[in-house]
Amino acid sequence: MKANALKQSLEKLIISQIPVFVWGSPGIGKSSIVKQIANEQNLAFVDLRLSLLDPTDLKGIPFFDKEKHEAVWASPNFLPSVPDSKGILFLDEINTAPPSVQASAYQLVLDRKVGDYELPDGWSIVAAGNNESDRGVVYRMPPPLANRFVHLDMEVSFEDWKVWAYGAGIESSIIAFLQYDTTKLFDFDPTKNQKSFPTPRSWEYIDKILNSGMEQELLLEIMSGTIGNESATAFMSFRKVMHRLPNIEKLLASEEVEVEHDSQVLFALIAGIITHIRSVGFPAHEKIDNALKFSLTLPKEFSVMLVKDMQQNGINVEGSSVWEDWVEEFAYLLI
Repeated sequence: MKANALKQSLEKLIISQIPVFVWGSPGIGKSSIVKQIANEQNLAFVDLRLSLLDPTDLKGIPFFDKEKHEAVWASPNFLPSVPDSKGILFLDEINTAPPSVQASAYQLVLDRKVGDYELPDGWSIVAAGNNESDRGVVYRMPPPLANRFVHLDMEVSFEDWKVWAYGAGIESSIIAFLQYDTTKLFDFDPTKNQKSFPTPRSWEYIDKILNSGMEQELLLEIMSGTIGNESATAFMSFRKVMHRLPNIEKLLASEEVEVEHDSQVLFALIAGIITHIRSVGFPAHEKIDNALKFSLTLPKEFSVMLVKDMQQNGINVEGSSVWEDWVEEFAYLLI
C-alpha cells in the first residue's frame, strides 16, 4: 500500500479505534505518517518503543498500600493518563521486542488495559514494525497478538514521496535527482551487510546535511555514510548540472533565458520551478502563466511532468489564461 493510500486508511481506522499494524522496511516513513495524522487532527502522540522495555514496564511496579494492606500496581508515567484526552499510542518496533514484552502488550491492545492501567477512551492504538524478510532483529509475532490488529503493508512510492518532499521544503536538487532516477529513493538489499543505503529517511538526512553549511570537500564522504557510496557519488555528479540552470526568477518573469534540453538539466529545472512558485506563495498568477508558456517549449514528456507536479502541489494551473493552449497541445497525453 502506497503512502497516500496508507494515510487515508489509517485516518479511518484511527477514528474507529481499530488497532492497526503497519509493516514495512526500515526508513520508509511508517512512524512519520502516523505522527503527521496526529498533528493534522490535533491529537496527542505517544511514541513507545517496545524493544526498549522490560515486561514489567507496561504493567507497572507493585508496591504495598498501607491503607488497603495489599499490593497495588503503580502504572508507568509514559502511558496516557488524562481521562478526557485524545491521541494516538504508537507502539513502534513491536516485533523487535522480546516475546515476554509482546505478551505484556496483548491485554493493552485488545482490552485497552494492562494491570491496573486503562487507556483513556479518546486514544487509538497503532503499531509498526519491520518485515521479517528484512533480516533485522525481529521476533515472530504470536498469532494471538497478530489477530488483534488490522495489518497493512507499506511500500515506497516516489510520486507520494515527491508530494511530501515539496511540502516539507526538501532541497530541489534531491527531488530532481530522484525524479531522474527513482530507484535511488529506496535501495535496500537485506542480503547485503550494508551500513548505509538510500531510504526516504536517509534522503531527509541528506537535505539537513546540505543545509548545515558543511564544507564541500567533506560532503561526499558524509553522504556516503548516509545513503551509500554509489548513491552519493551519483547524486554529487547530478548536482553539478545545477550551475547550468537558467535564472528561474527571470524565466517565470517571461524574460528570455537559454535552456539546455538535457534530461538532467530539465529534471532539475522542473523541481526548481515548483520550489520557486511554492516559495512565493499563492496566488502567483503571472508566474503560473509563464510557467505554462515555458512548458509549451519543452519536450512533451517534460511538459506533462511539470504540469502534473504543479497540480499535485496545489498550484492552480486550470485557472491560468494559458491553460486552454496547454490542453489543446498536450491533453491527449493525460488520457
